[in-house]
Amino acid sequence: MHFSNMAENISSIQSYSLFGESQHLPDVLHCETIAERSVLHDWELAPHRHTRLHQVLLIESGGGVAHLDGEQHPLFAGALINVPPGHVHAFRFTQHTQGWVTTLADELMDEIFVRVGDVRRDLARPAVVTASPHISQAMGQIWQEFSGRAKARALVLRGLSATLLGWVARAIEDHSPDDTAAPESSLVQRLEALIEAHFLEHWQVADYARALAVSPTHLSRVARATTGVSAQRLMEARLMREARRNLAYTHLGVATIAYTLGYADPAYFTRAFTRDAGLSPRAFRAQVAASAPASAP
Repeated sequence: MHFSNMAENISSIQSYSLFGESQHLPDVLHCETIAERSVLHDWELAPHRHTRLHQVLLIESGGGVAHLDGEQHPLFAGALINVPPGHVHAFRFTQHTQGWVTTLADELMDEIFVRVGDVRRDLARPAVVTASPHISQAMGQIWQEFSGRAKARALVLRGLSATLLGWVARAIEDHSPDDTAAPESSLVQRLEALIEAHFLEHWQVADYARALAVSPTHLSRVARATTGVSAQRLMEARLMREARRNLAYTHLGVATIAYTLGYADPAYFTRAFTRDAGLSPRAFRAQVAASAPASAP
């Protein structure tokens, strides 16, 4: 598939769960060189999106072209590319382009985005901007730490992730301080805050729309335009992220997790999780245990 075909049926665009693979939560984050994956595809990555992942790319040398939700952006040495979850993106790099791709899962982003103001809104915008020296330094540190197995590796990676995202948010704000889409972005930001407060109560779209004083149809339209998914999907995704976190990081039984998440029937929770993740809660937990880095704290 080439860039000229990006306007074709959206159903042809691939959605990947984690780094183009099927595993979930194998590590705090993922970091690889741009060449590592691009060279396998003749330096061209077809249009695709990640439903649960946020990616930050940094071009150290070389360049190319990026397509972000249908808009074309030239790439250059020192370019920073911000790709939020759900946004369609494609790349064509010049041969031997050097740089890094850091990928962060929703679970980590939820931990970072606590009492941080409107940073989430800024980072929800796909963008190509010039990287600051701070960003280059943070990305290099992430690559070095990710590639090693030093003590407190997970803790250091979490801290570096928050630092990187903070610098990226500043770079995006400096590039376009007057965002014309601010009213719609603000609505989605308020929706996400409400979801965070009420997802365990299993509010419906109508409940959120009523709290935000808009119609359910308008809320879903704005959510899809801003995030790439419907309001219903945002609600479901938050529940499933909490489920994955509990399965990965606690020893609670599946039934206990189901009740904790507000499900009256553990069997219904199992079906919902399997539909979302592509494998059962027990299989997911086993996969996470098998893929965890042996020496990571």
